[in-house]
Amino acid sequence: MDAFILRALLGGLMVALVAGPLGSFMVWRRMAYFGDTLAHSALLGVALGFLMGISVNLSVILVCMALAAALVVLQRQRRLASDTLLGILAHSALSLGLVAIAFLETVRIDLMAYLFGDILAVSWVDLWWILGGGAVALLALVGIWRPLLSATVHEDLARVEGVPVTAVGIAFMMLIALVIAVAMKVVGVLLITSLMIIPAAAARRLSRTPEQMAALASLLGCLAVTAGLWGSWQWDTPAGPSIVVAAAGIFLLMLAVPVDWMRRRGEAGRAEG
Repeated sequence: MDAFILRALLGGLMVALVAGPLGSFMVWRRMAYFGDTLAHSALLGVALGFLMGISVNLSVILVCMALAAALVVLQRQRRLASDTLLGILAHSALSLGLVAIAFLETVRIDLMAYLFGDILAVSWVDLWWILGGGAVALLALVGIWRPLLSATVHEDLARVEGVPVTAVGIAFMMLIALVIAVAMKVVGVLLITSLMIIPAAAARRLSRTPEQMAALASLLGCLAVTAGLWGSWQWDTPAGPSIVVAAAGIFLLMLAVPVDWMRRRGEAGRAEG
């Protein structure tokens, strides 16, 4: 296997493993548009990284986290609805990033690679960024799993039980920002959220517990990455979009599975247990 295909596969699998559990919470909390907003801000992080001469991955992480913090502050003022704020921040950040890139006259940037991903160009340094960022995100998610799940199921009840709902919510937003930053090379800033949302939505129909859904979402994400890369290799199609198309195909297959059949499988499993 060629080295660049191996690096692409490893990078995609690592992103899928961490995107599954985070995507499950995004589906439960209806935060898909929030993920899009952070993803759009990643392009601004790319531009600022080149302008300031620092690591692009680091600048993307900082910009995404800053945008998440700004969103929390604006939401607490309750002057505008959340979807309105998300729309303003998403398109403003994306447009500002494009404008900033126009000022980089001495730097040549492959804009399409950042917008739609360039997983075949993933380097070993990128893999270390993905591995390190993914490991931190997974460990942090494990640490806040119970309080985050409680706040997701019933926020008011979680507050009564002493769960720091606001702090946990902010921590979760920061984790999304971190994963978006390290996953940018895989599917691009315009498609990152799809790799978190689509496998999680597909796993929802086959899962009976939150833990099952998180694990299955990671598994389906890995399957989408593998199938997408294989399709890209066979038919010479863009790798990032091919991965998303594969994920969408898996989702459609899950929709075709009858709900009654899944219920019978669950009942049979409980009977055997």
